[in-house]
Amino acid sequence: MDFFKSQDDARHNTSMLVVFFILAVLSMIILTNLLVMVVFGYIDSDPMTSQPIDWEVFMTVGVGVIALVGMGSLYKIMALSGGGARIAEMMNGQLVVDDSGDPDKQRLLNVVEEMAIAAGLPVPPVYLLEEKGINAFAAGFSPSDAVIGVTRGAITKLSRDELQGVIAHEFSHILNGDMRLNIRLMGILHGILLIGLIGYHILRATPRSRNSKGGGGIVFLGLGLVVIGYAGTFFGNIIKAAVSRQREYLADAAAVQFTRNPEGIGGALMRIGAPHNSAIVTNPHSAEISHAFFCQGISASLTSFFATHPPLPDRIRKIIPTWDGTFKVGERPASPVVKAGAAGPKERLGEKNMALMAAGAAILSKDEVVNSVGQPTQAHLSYARQLIHDLPPDFKKAVHDPYGARALIYSLVLDTDEAVRHKQLHYLKSAADRGVYEEVSKLAKAMTTLPREYRLPLVDMALATLRQLSKPQYQVFKQNLNGLIAADNTMNLFEWSLQKIVFHHLDGVFEHKYRDQKKVPSLKRSKEACAILLSLFAGALKQEGVTSQEAFAAAKNEIGWLDEELMALNVFNLKDLNAALDDLAKLQPRFKATLIKACAAIVIADKHVSAEETELLRAIADTLDCPIPPLIS
Repeated sequence: MDFFKSQDDARHNTSMLVVFFILAVLSMIILTNLLVMVVFGYIDSDPMTSQPIDWEVFMTVGVGVIALVGMGSLYKIMALSGGGARIAEMMNGQLVVDDSGDPDKQRLLNVVEEMAIAAGLPVPPVYLLEEKGINAFAAGFSPSDAVIGVTRGAITKLSRDELQGVIAHEFSHILNGDMRLNIRLMGILHGILLIGLIGYHILRATPRSRNSKGGGGIVFLGLGLVVIGYAGTFFGNIIKAAVSRQREYLADAAAVQFTRNPEGIGGALMRIGAPHNSAIVTNPHSAEISHAFFCQGISASLTSFFATHPPLPDRIRKIIPTWDGTFKVGERPASPVVKAGAAGPKERLGEKNMALMAAGAAILSKDEVVNSVGQPTQAHLSYARQLIHDLPPDFKKAVHDPYGARALIYSLVLDTDEAVRHKQLHYLKSAADRGVYEEVSKLAKAMTTLPREYRLPLVDMALATLRQLSKPQYQVFKQNLNGLIAADNTMNLFEWSLQKIVFHHLDGVFEHKYRDQKKVPSLKRSKEACAILLSLFAGALKQEGVTSQEAFAAAKNEIGWLDEELMALNVFNLKDLNAALDDLAKLQPRFKATLIKACAAIVIADKHVSAEETELLRAIADTLDCPIPPLIS
């Protein structure tokens, strides 16, 4: 699988969707005008009494259709501007929290956290749908506001490996840009359906006028609008099915690549096809998001024609070519028991395996770094599972609590200098929400002994909990984090990386900042932004035996269109760097791949990758929406 190609494909599908939408609207304009002409006598069975086409009326009707469909689509997309959480709530999903006391829920949370850390993504909130069918979905505009929705049937009937396969499939949709396409499909179909809804209300509003003068014409107009609206939806569903089916095959393949266990996702599909099981979701809104489900979630006539998912047997045989056609029946096998207690000092990941991770990162080539973007493997999954298991209990508890999650982020930026640290804590005592300061006091001491390699995974885990804050709470949190970082009047690379990751993801949720709505920067601006970013890497990261100029030259060799020179660090500030990253995030995927490759060339120039370099590289890639899994060999 190729992350950047998948991103390009998603953009192509979006463009194709726009073309089909325009064609559907044009056809609806023509059909609506024909209906108006018939109802109001412009067209008659007797050619002698027919009137010539009134183009002014034609244009008025056309503008009206465009306005109705456009406003209907825009309304639906705006209604879903809350991102994945809004869709999950529309489906009556209940947010799953860590202290639920339900072992099936806890197992689900564990699987999602493992997947997210292995993929280098923020952990998405998880919603449970009280549905008997076995199904799941990923929803949102971007990884920042993504959620995972899972039915009760899935967590009670699937084994851990099968559930892992389903979740890996959904993470593929998050990584490959399918979620935004799904929301746009929902908006477009709602706009097209609006014409039919207007016709339906016309019919309801005129029950007594059918025998009155002109009543028959109004009824005919209403019926005609219903037919036109549902004809548009007919073609819209065909578009939805055509766009979705191929993406499902790709997500299945990515899940196998991720878990290296075809029996996982294959077993889940076999269990869905068994007697007394299904993937049906009974919620009234299930038809709207049917294309986002793991499996076909609705029953309908002409199912094979409108199906948004390939047939179960076809999907299973793609995954397991030797499948004998037998579906799984009976209860799920018992999952192995994994004790979640704290590991002993010699067993901790930070003390036993982190050196191996660093050594593995050191021998990675720049091509391997780029190829790993959006392509987690089973090795990353095993690493993530071990890391979560070995987390100290205080931190494991903190990331799942809104007070603890804020305290954790604050604790990460507490200074080692006692005077600065005292100033920071004094500031927090008066500025933080009640209860947060006390949590910081508990975590601060333990943070000093926490291995550095735990820091980014902890941030990714805390982000899901921080999304539970209210908007005013988030504004206070944001102000306090900035205040803590500014306490010593300087900002180091880790503080900048942490700030960039946290605000990049949470601003998208609380402030709805979706950058792809803005213009792509000019070539000149792209070169300037690229020069600023690479100069930061070359100048701030000290390479053993490699000068800043040599490191910059190595990066420049990867970008054929860059003719800028190395910039001194005092020439630009962090505001310039943030603006540069915001512009570079709007570039097309293939340019982002080249840019990450250039950054990686600097990082590995001295054949050694430090934890600081890893954090910076992953923070930059994360801001570009190109997540890098943990750098392991």
